[in-house]
Amino acid sequence: MPENSTLLTEYGWNTTLSDIFDNLPDSSADNLGSRDSVPGRVIRVDRGQCDVVVAAGTVRALSGSNSLCTGDWVAVANATGETETPTVTSIFPRSSSIVRSSASGKSEGHILAANVDTVVITTASDGDVDLGRIERLLALTWESGATPVVVLTKSDAAHNISTILAEASAIAPGATALAVSAETGECMDVLDAALDGTVAILGPSGAGKSTLANALLAGHGCLETGRVLETGSVRTGDGKGRHTTVTRELIPFSGGRTLIDTPGLRGVGMWNAAEGIEKTFPEIEEFISSCRFSDCAHNSEPGCAVLGALESGDIDERRLRSYRKLQRENAWNAARSDTRLQAERAREMKVLSRRIKDHYRGRRQ
Repeated sequence: MPENSTLLTEYGWNTTLSDIFDNLPDSSADNLGSRDSVPGRVIRVDRGQCDVVVAAGTVRALSGSNSLCTGDWVAVANATGETETPTVTSIFPRSSSIVRSSASGKSEGHILAANVDTVVITTASDGDVDLGRIERLLALTWESGATPVVVLTKSDAAHNISTILAEASAIAPGATALAVSAETGECMDVLDAALDGTVAILGPSGAGKSTLANALLAGHGCLETGRVLETGSVRTGDGKGRHTTVTRELIPFSGGRTLIDTPGLRGVGMWNAAEGIEKTFPEIEEFISSCRFSDCAHNSEPGCAVLGALESGDIDERRLRSYRKLQRENAWNAARSDTRLQAERAREMKVLSRRIKDHYRGRRQ
């Protein structure tokens, strides 16, 4: 363990992470001439730079990697910044990562948060509750290895909260579903007890994520340090939220637990989430194993157990539509990724080939 590691402990540092750090490749020795790296955790990432908590405090460091994400454990060289700029030299292996398809068109996924233990999937209960969106986030969460908790916020303003909660519970088998109010404190103690380790709060703008985070932090006296997250009201015209959180930030809030408040998600695309989808729809997967054909598409094939269950009412039609949609999307993104990776490699080979030809052409002259 590093000296004065109390601050790091607040961010989740433990003996397992200490062992990982001790066995990291000595990249700083190769690049800087001496090993002076210290462990730290990324609490915020900007373009090319990041804020990292180390035992001595928070430092501003060069990220050194486009894949760096809030929640990452890293090794930082020149952490004091006395002689050179602090630089991230290594990223610890991640215990989990929440990944969605990239909206930029790149062939890799977009990491929302790293080393997350619990994901709070939020949706406002005072408006239309999108069950399909909840299922999407459940699939990504299960795929990451984290534990999902479905939270219906603003329960004090909902007219039929018991019905909404029952619907949310029905589509989230294996997960806790709660109706809470950050304003009145309703069920906030139950939510707090359900959170473990590093907690990421996900959901669309206007779901009350920052308000919920502030209530959790206030419950442990954390707001006294001034770490208040900005909140905002929804638009009166369409009831949609404004983006008050514009970047992911990791904040400690009690007993080694940490909290990541994330910007509102407009799109939640599937990315390598086959197992997560299966776990989100266990009742459908159960019938799939009984289909006559192993490659059954569950559309019109004879002996399809899924269609039989749909006809008998054992499978909900909306759930089956949602399942099919996520499966198609996941397969399409996987195929797109393979195609783009092949194209990228082909371009790289063309560039390399051109350089080799230019090199030999220059030698002949």
